[in-house]
Amino acid sequence: MLFMVIERFHSGVPTSVYERFRSKGRLAPEGLSYVSSWVSTDLTHCYQLMETGQKELLDEWVGNWRDLVDFEIVPVITSAEANVKVLELKKWVEGKVENEGA
Repeated sequence: MLFMVIERFHSGVPTSVYERFRSKGRLAPEGLSYVSSWVSTDLTHCYQLMETGQKELLDEWVGNWRDLVDFEIVPVITSAEANVKVLELKKWVEGKVENEGA
């Protein structure tokens, strides 16, 4: 499963985060995969896409950084997956409306 991790650097300063990353790496447990990340232009937030089948691995990783970063974690799906879900929902709604009219 994919997770969008929104990181807010304490005090709005990422210096300590980048120092730890350079010295210790991502500190992600085995089974938690980094996909990609983006940083706001003012360097106060990081938007990181992570993947795992075990939510507790994400919690373990967050614990390694909580002293420097506040986290918001949102389960996400790809646009292609969302498209399939929307089409399924549309069919379900249309079928429900047809059944109510019968």
